[in-house]
Amino acid sequence: MEQTLYLILLLIALCSVSECVQRQYHFINVKKNWTEAQRFCRENYTDLATVDNMNDMNELKKSVNDGGVRDIQIGLKKTSVDKWQWSSGEPALYLNWGFGQPDSGDECAFMRDGEWHDWSCSNSLTFICSSSNMNTGLVFVNQMKNWRDAQSYCRQNHIDLVSVRNQNENQQIQKFINDSHISNDVWIGLFRDSWQWSDQSNSSFRYWESGQPNNAGGVENCTMIYFSAIYSNAQGQWYDDSCNKQYPFVCHEDKLILINETLTWPEALRYCRQNYTDLVSVHSVEMQLRVMNVVKRASTEAVWLGLHNYCQMNMWLWLSGEIVCYQNWAPGNGTTPENCSLTKRKGAVQSGGDQRWISLPETHKLNFICSRS
Repeated sequence: MEQTLYLILLLIALCSVSECVQRQYHFINVKKNWTEAQRFCRENYTDLATVDNMNDMNELKKSVNDGGVRDIQIGLKKTSVDKWQWSSGEPALYLNWGFGQPDSGDECAFMRDGEWHDWSCSNSLTFICSSSNMNTGLVFVNQMKNWRDAQSYCRQNHIDLVSVRNQNENQQIQKFINDSHISNDVWIGLFRDSWQWSDQSNSSFRYWESGQPNNAGGVENCTMIYFSAIYSNAQGQWYDDSCNKQYPFVCHEDKLILINETLTWPEALRYCRQNYTDLVSVHSVEMQLRVMNVVKRASTEAVWLGLHNYCQMNMWLWLSGEIVCYQNWAPGNGTTPENCSLTKRKGAVQSGGDQRWISLPETHKLNFICSRS
């Protein structure tokens, strides 16, 4: 009994272990236009750089290493299709618009009485940030800011403008508003734009310089990063420019590889360890977002992860031994005792819908995701 308790405490402690970077950036100090840079990255790496969050942004900046370069290109390009998405980088799978909303071409969203309305991003409102607060994970900021400034404030002081991923979270936020006696409208992290990453990633992370993108001359459809304070006080922020201009650029190399073969879980594990490093582990929202971008190309309804049920203690563990701290189970999966006497259970991620995790017999044949170190 004492040994079991010790093991549980040890596994819980492992929840604080940080996750290694899952995307590697490569700075190419050769001037090319955007299309030429995209072709080079796809031939030699994965694609022109995608940035999911500030951790990625910092890693990208390290790759450039300030070699006297002023501006570089990344993989974000303007398209003709607007879509709603979250500031945190998550796709907007759940929407809770008020009656008749959205009703205009406005591109940012606020919450009023639990329902959402669109409004011009340049208007000023108070706002709610997501945070590491253990009680609610929310912080109300009683300052009037436009949406972009509110986003910057949340990223600098907390995590990001709040995301609302389902009805339950929407109700929790409205309860927080009621309990905090907030009587005014509040910005949430929902916005829409027509920018798309070269690798078709769902990431909605943006790091625009103030006043950008401005589409000067109506021809600025590609994204550059300032690496000089000559034009900007915010080194590393983004601006739009013509795709025909030539700049150095950054490619990225993903460490997640979708294998379109259909194998059982033990066969998939053997394949990944022989050819890469291991079946993928998913320890955070950021990693789940990268998995979501990968599995949309799968040919099976679910895709194996490096997740297995330890029957003796009825616990789910990652292959490296970590307990499942970040949870993304579909309803009815992963939370009730498994019947291990019939077959061993393993974890997979759905390739469609909201891409939650499910428990399946290890004998099912699915695509799978390998990771490389």
